[in-house]
Amino acid sequence: MDSALLVPLALAFGIAVGVGVTALLVASARRGQRAVAVVSTAVPDGVDQVIEALESAGIVLDPSNTVVKASPGAMAFGLVWNQALVHPELVTIVDRVRRYGEPITQELELSRGPFGDANIYLFVRVARLGARYILLLAEDRTESYRLDEVRRDFVANISHELKTPIGAVGLLAEALQAASDDPDQVRRFAKRLTKEADRLARITQEIIELSRLQAADALTSPHVVEIDHVVALAIDQNRVAAESSRVTIVSGGDAGAEVYGDEPLLAVALHNLIANAIQYSPKGSRVGVGVSNADGIVEIAVTDQGIGIPDDELDRVFERFFRIDPARSRHTGGSGLGLSIVKHVVQNHGGDIRVWSQPGNGSTFTIRLPEASHATAASLKEA
Repeated sequence: MDSALLVPLALAFGIAVGVGVTALLVASARRGQRAVAVVSTAVPDGVDQVIEALESAGIVLDPSNTVVKASPGAMAFGLVWNQALVHPELVTIVDRVRRYGEPITQELELSRGPFGDANIYLFVRVARLGARYILLLAEDRTESYRLDEVRRDFVANISHELKTPIGAVGLLAEALQAASDDPDQVRRFAKRLTKEADRLARITQEIIELSRLQAADALTSPHVVEIDHVVALAIDQNRVAAESSRVTIVSGGDAGAEVYGDEPLLAVALHNLIANAIQYSPKGSRVGVGVSNADGIVEIAVTDQGIGIPDDELDRVFERFFRIDPARSRHTGGSGLGLSIVKHVVQNHGGDIRVWSQPGNGSTFTIRLPEASHATAASLKEA
């Protein structure tokens, strides 16, 4: 063979071999990258930032169900512990998604954390995240379930509370008809009928008031309120009840305190506290109303010398229809809504209410409200 022909052939063969070797090296490198990707614990680009930004629960799991990324919400709900899902129900859903590949959406009731007694309600969605990972998203529905339960309890309580006076009115009406020939009996039944009708009207009015307070626009026309005037008004409204129970109402403290809000609502709240104090106080005792104004906080304390509240009931006194002494409350016509109304009035004014009590030594309810600034007070008074 001509030596001149051998040179180009050798060159071509060398190029072919080089291209083949290069192709093999590139393919091998790509396979290696894919293998690294399979065993890597790194979450796909951008997912880290999304999980961190989630207010709800977000969890990324690898093929062994190890949690490689969890949002703060997932930790707060107690869904993750020691880099694993706490609840078997969630693990079951994750395994089904991994096996069949289809996303699953489900509502679950789960315990809060591995040791907690409280339950949470979650709307859960689980789906694949690429070929390797599983993404679990959970939205907290606990508050929605709680509100539904509160509504059911509220309706049940209303039905029970209204049934008693309505039944009494019906029975007294029948008794009046049967005693039509006896003037003394008619007067006695008429007096009781009036009392039950008043009680029914009071419960209905308090239910309406409580519903209004729970509305978003409960404070429709707030203005600067003089606490001295609120205290005087609430005491005056309870003076007759106090005198009939031989209870003395005394007031004192810092004068001139002002808050921003609704004066009639604040008067209702304080009236309810004083009325409660009178109701549970023995004859000949005193009820004190004190005002303090310091560090931008106005406090109105109502103290009695009554029967007090057991420790295990202190957290429940502001619940709707809750009564410390049900027999006594029904005898005096109490609805069990007074303190609940107080709580909502105070909350709508940006404040809180606290209670201290000792059985046999009385109770103190303290309303705490933010003080109206002098600049705000002046501008509102001018307006």
